[in-house]
Amino acid sequence: MGNKKRTTIKDIANVLNISAAAVSKALHNDSRISKQTKEDVKRVAKELNYQPNHLASALRKGKSNLVGVIVPRTNSNFFSSVIENMEAVLDKAGYNIIITQSKESFKKECKNIDTLLYTQVDGIIASMANETTDLSYYEKIKSKGIPLILFDRGENDLNVDYVGINDYASSHMIVEHLVEKGCKRIAHIGGYRRTRIFNNRIRGYIDALTKHNLPLDQNLLTESSLTLEDGREMMQKFLLLEQRPDAVYVASDYAALGALQVLNENNINVPEDICLIGFGNEPFTSFVKPTISTVNQHSAEIGKIAAETFLSRINDENWKPSLNKNILKSELIVRESSDKRI
Repeated sequence: MGNKKRTTIKDIANVLNISAAAVSKALHNDSRISKQTKEDVKRVAKELNYQPNHLASALRKGKSNLVGVIVPRTNSNFFSSVIENMEAVLDKAGYNIIITQSKESFKKECKNIDTLLYTQVDGIIASMANETTDLSYYEKIKSKGIPLILFDRGENDLNVDYVGINDYASSHMIVEHLVEKGCKRIAHIGGYRRTRIFNNRIRGYIDALTKHNLPLDQNLLTESSLTLEDGREMMQKFLLLEQRPDAVYVASDYAALGALQVLNENNINVPEDICLIGFGNEPFTSFVKPTISTVNQHSAEIGKIAAETFLSRINDENWKPSLNKNILKSELIVRESSDKRI
């Protein structure tokens, strides 16, 4: 089957026997075009299923009113909430968003950036993939002179706007809570250190142990992609240790859920035998049994601030990329999985 030819302004003009310029003006409600002509143009455009070429329009105007968004995945309450609140702010300002997923792949993230730049977006708001260490594609965005705002995951080396929480302080807060509950062998299922936020969570965990004179056992510190399966695998390894942990802090709710499944399958009492804390405040954390303690990252606020930051940059004629951090204070939500009675 051949490709269906796209209807153009010239096609509408030929049907009505008027100039393409007159059609264009009619579609843009130009006051110099008669009401009858405008109605005729709209009728024929509908009959021919005419769709405006937004890319060509963006090239002509130098503005597309589109904002590109890159997230590691959309099937996460955190990222979907960020997007929802981001879109609410941008929609009021007359912008539409194009959402892309990297699925934690550096290669896919690069393709997403190329696609968004080709589409002539006015700016890009992104959270980096786990695999990303090469920042050249993000430097490419900067070289185009369009605003780049990073959220949740980002690198200071890019010298751009960033919105997120204090991951280092969040880890301190978690360890403090577990110490208050009498825990002394606290394990950490972390993300990869190459990603700044997970490196900061690991540093916070280690420094908090040191503060409370607790030993750092390398057998209790792991790095992973933080999937549900990773949580299961890491917890199974902890249970095989001669000295099991009495608490496990997991840098993702999905991995925490996997860890909880293994604990339940092995009839280990949570939190009496092992306390458990996740990260992200995914909805399921309040539905499972026991309910999972977690960290609220204020996703709604992050989405709003990221969008507002873009709008302030795009409307500033003298704007230049610079490192501006907007760091929110996270909140520990204590539920059954760590609410151990001393």
